[in-house]
Amino acid sequence: MTHPLVRIVLGVVLTFAAVPLTMIVASKLVDKPYRIVWPQLLAAVLVWFGYRFYVRRIEKRQATELATSGMARELGIGLLLGAGLVALTFAVLAALGAYRFEGVNTPNLMLLVPLAELALVGMAEEMMFRGVVFGVTERSLGSKAAIVISALVFGLAHMPNEGVSLLAVGVIIAYGVLQAALYMKTRRLWICIGTHVAWNYCLSQVFSATVSGHAGADGLLRGELTGNAMLTGGAFGVEGSLISLLLIAAVAAFWLRRAFAGRVVAKT
Repeated sequence: MTHPLVRIVLGVVLTFAAVPLTMIVASKLVDKPYRIVWPQLLAAVLVWFGYRFYVRRIEKRQATELATSGMARELGIGLLLGAGLVALTFAVLAALGAYRFEGVNTPNLMLLVPLAELALVGMAEEMMFRGVVFGVTERSLGSKAAIVISALVFGLAHMPNEGVSLLAVGVIIAYGVLQAALYMKTRRLWICIGTHVAWNYCLSQVFSATVSGHAGADGLLRGELTGNAMLTGGAFGVEGSLISLLLIAAVAAFWLRRAFAGRVVAKT
């Protein structure tokens, strides 16, 4: 139970197991038209309890990274950061001629439905990769090793996705470094969850774009990515774009500097 690898495996299982189990049970008990939003929200709640159970029973500490005090502010900062990164990415692509804006679709409440699934994905992945993988590795090998290992594992976890490329994996790894830096700076998961949810939501539901190889639906904006796959990301979406890599790497470097500077100040 004290071995880091054992703790990582237990943490991942206890955190993520609720997701497939909830979806399987829901599919057996409820017809598809009635499986909207609530299974994802239920799974998110169970993920929350699974992670807290792991922290309290296996790590034997309080889950301060999920304390509700300051949660709204941190989520808000994360949402703004994620949305801003997506908007900046498409702005640069448009300036380079790789993205052509075509119009605005009529807003409707259906645009909010995917939020349940994206909140589940954001919570589950951040608790696993930052809360468990980064946390356990940092306590065993130090912060720098934890950043590298957690980001690599995060990137490799996206390898089975449609249209994945070496550049796409590089973008996901850079994003993993950014999320690790945010966690290091705040020692909280809320800002990471907010960034993750906003990034995925804005790609799919605002810009109607492909997300990590998963084709996007008709979102708020209509547009087209054209030209070299190095810029557009190809079948993987803009997460496989060189522009995304450069922008995310720059923001990650900024937050890493802040995270390590904060540690120095704290020691003195």
